[in-house]
Amino acid sequence: MKDTERIEMALPLIIEWYAASRRVLPWRESPTPYHVWISEIMLQQTRIEAVIPYYRRFLAELPDLPSLAAVEEDRLLKLWEGLGYYSRARNLKKAAQLVMERCGGELPSRAEELKKLPGIGDYTAGAIASIAYGEPVPAVDGNVLRVLSRLLACGDDIMAPATRKTMTRLLQAYYPSGDAAGLLTEGIMELGETVCVPNGEARCELCPVRRLCRAFREGTVDRFPVKAPPKARKIQQRTILLLRCGGKVAIRQREKKGLLAGLWEFPGLDDAQDEASLRNLFPDALSIQPCGEARHIFTHVEWHMTGFAIELPRELPEYLWETPQTIGERYSLPTALRFYQSQL
Repeated sequence: MKDTERIEMALPLIIEWYAASRRVLPWRESPTPYHVWISEIMLQQTRIEAVIPYYRRFLAELPDLPSLAAVEEDRLLKLWEGLGYYSRARNLKKAAQLVMERCGGELPSRAEELKKLPGIGDYTAGAIASIAYGEPVPAVDGNVLRVLSRLLACGDDIMAPATRKTMTRLLQAYYPSGDAAGLLTEGIMELGETVCVPNGEARCELCPVRRLCRAFREGTVDRFPVKAPPKARKIQQRTILLLRCGGKVAIRQREKKGLLAGLWEFPGLDDAQDEASLRNLFPDALSIQPCGEARHIFTHVEWHMTGFAIELPRELPEYLWETPQTIGERYSLPTALRFYQSQL
């Protein structure tokens, strides 16, 4: 059987399966373009269970495009705090402002137009256009690539752009329009999330397309998908400083570009320091106490952190000084520093 035949026969079965067994999720209750957009951006690099409370809180405060376009950046980042990849939140606001200025306050209905907005690539554009507008265009993510690679027993590296293009082209030829487009987009993702899973043994006995699946028929499901090994992350040693004075703690805002751009943080040093070296940096410190070690993994770098709580006799003017309660309520600190925030 040809690959095209497998796909043509599988897609209606996935739609039927999804329509009968889909999970109840808040963004599916009202799949407006705005709701689909917000949920898809939040779901990038983040588990569904973690996204749900963020999604509800976000929409409670920013229920529509005008409110998102007008929100202050600090408040936006506070709503996003803990989700990581903060450029996603900033791009949401930039895109909302462009939609208000150029599109009459309504998200474009075509994937090609959606891709012109900040933060919206091929996948997100396909998801919004197919789910919210019924355009016959695929949204190909890791779940979709995994399902298709097993269905076709395809040994191509799913991390390679050429593989994604090939799979998108194969899907595009048979993609339905209207309501079925949205059902198929969500159905393939659901299949990959709950049945054709990435970690652990695939639940092939529950799969609606197992009889068409070449990997299942050949007993090679565990060999797919093929993925090139990731590059080793760079290890970066950091020293985190909890500078205290009169019940307040020092924070500073990171540069507008680069890792964790624009977020607030505790002052830090880009190397490993000990108490003796910190005494040289803060000779009038009333006390210097270690406050624990922590690690945080980013996509391409891993922070190995050592923290020190330093009591100072006066506030240093280069920092903003706030109480721990105010920091927690108003300022968005990165998840990487959550351990040290808990030490305040």
